[in-house]
Amino acid sequence: MPTGDKNAGGRILVVDDEAIVRDVLEELLGKAGHEVDLAVSAEDALVALEKQSYHAILLDFMLPGMGGFDALSRIKATRPEQIVIIITAFGSIEHAVQAMRLGAYDYLTKPFKNEEVLLVVRNALRQQLLEEENRNLRQALRERHRFERIIGKSKPMQEMYGLVEQIAPSRSTVLIQGESGTGKELVAHAIHEKSPRVKMPFLTVNSGSMPPDLLESNLFGHVRGAFTGAVQDKRGLFEAANGGSIFFDEISTLNPEVQAKLLRVMQEKEFIPLGTVSSVKVDVRIIAATNIDLMDLVGREAFREDLYYRLNVISLRMPALRERKEDIPLLVDHFLEKYSLENQKSARRLTERALQALMDHSWPGNVRELENALERAVVLSTSGVVDLDLLPPSLLTDSASGPALYLPPDGRSLQNQVQRYERQLIVDTLRRTQGVQKRAAELLKVKPTTLNEKIKRLRIQNPA
Repeated sequence: MPTGDKNAGGRILVVDDEAIVRDVLEELLGKAGHEVDLAVSAEDALVALEKQSYHAILLDFMLPGMGGFDALSRIKATRPEQIVIIITAFGSIEHAVQAMRLGAYDYLTKPFKNEEVLLVVRNALRQQLLEEENRNLRQALRERHRFERIIGKSKPMQEMYGLVEQIAPSRSTVLIQGESGTGKELVAHAIHEKSPRVKMPFLTVNSGSMPPDLLESNLFGHVRGAFTGAVQDKRGLFEAANGGSIFFDEISTLNPEVQAKLLRVMQEKEFIPLGTVSSVKVDVRIIAATNIDLMDLVGREAFREDLYYRLNVISLRMPALRERKEDIPLLVDHFLEKYSLENQKSARRLTERALQALMDHSWPGNVRELENALERAVVLSTSGVVDLDLLPPSLLTDSASGPALYLPPDGRSLQNQVQRYERQLIVDTLRRTQGVQKRAAELLKVKPTTLNEKIKRLRIQNPA
């Protein structure tokens, strides 16, 4: 397809049984910068299309054998976006209307003027370029929103996206492993949303947030009188999610009795509600998540081995934030925009040193910790910029406790890192001493003159 310059030439197929017409159009279009192929019949044109793509086809209406309109219909049936310009010697309005209805871009009447041919072809190629740009834009938007709520472009995240795309259409059980706060539930949602079950329910079970008896009732339902307080029948989550997916968050917390019943559902595709002997058939995809090594629990007999292997059909590991720190600027932009809109604030940018503090933090709480820190910063902000003073103290302590351990893929200057650390340490010490350099020098175990020289060299403004 033509790209960049809208006046660039294209590859054009001329289909006409008259040699003089073919010769004229080949010379005319060739001089205009187009690459021209010739065909003497519709049949030849269809064969050419199987081997080559064309930006435009100039197709004669009156052809021996298959007529131009039949050829147009065949072309549009297999290539709806193909631009076809009909050539006719009759100038009939009826023919032109029929050609347009069949999908022709435009038509030319014989004898045609050279300027008219070039204008129609140029407009056709411009139209095609715009359509191609629109298709590319729509594709880019689709790519941008493939994982609407999951932010990241690092290699670990790209690998995770590819795996989700691959496993989502299947019926297999998925076990998502990863530390707390890495976004395991978001990935579970993505798997469901990209599966054939997308129009059916997606239900979440927080396995450790309720007593075992209540959890069992919620999962499998009960009939009236099954236990004290069961005043009416209740449909369980498995029945409610029939045809869809159930996400078990922190499945390691399931008690042994519920583990046994879950195993039966996974094996037999049925369960028995509390208080009855009648089984209920269901078709539910299980997606489970854990921040604990289930195999370790199996070894300690705290988790059923047979259930573990039923769950671990497809395993997906969520990377910790410290393993994909190059995604932090993207996450920062996302959360600043999100919480600025929610709180009617204008805090849309971090200072360089605030961003550096985030890059240096070890993030034991992962993305959830980062999100909470930025929500706090936005709420406390009084301007459009977030600086160190708006970040939680724990982040500043962590980032100032020593040189950053994170090494970006393209490396990091040791000299610059040491200077950054030195500067931050001096600034923090001056804050503690309310700007008194003599006291700061005592705390830093240096001479006051040495500290003053460093303050000047590092261009530090007294924070007091």
